[in-house]
Amino acid sequence: MADPMRIRAQAAGDKTTVRVLMAHEMESGQRKDAAGNVVPAWHISEVSATHNGKVVMTADWGPAVSKNPFLQFTVKGAKAGDKIGVTWKDNKGDSRTDEATVS
Repeated sequence: MADPMRIRAQAAGDKTTVRVLMAHEMESGQRKDAAGNVVPAWHISEVSATHNGKVVMTADWGPAVSKNPFLQFTVKGAKAGDKIGVTWKDNKGDSRTDEATVS
């Protein structure tokens, strides 16, 4: 299982800025190892975020996203104490969900 995501959600007025650092190797499928064999593609393909259980953001990613990707987005209407959840799924079927409280 992948390491936990680092999620920070900070409210300012009626908007909350959410910053997420995901731990994932993100192999494109184009790189070769020391023996000259192609390293198979392994990357996050879907990302979604929820605010108190309601989906507020979805994204489809591909192999061009960097290793340990960083994502930032804004949620309207979130306030201190609300929960922000982030889920990713990769092309091998693995997934991870983590949650943070808005401060």
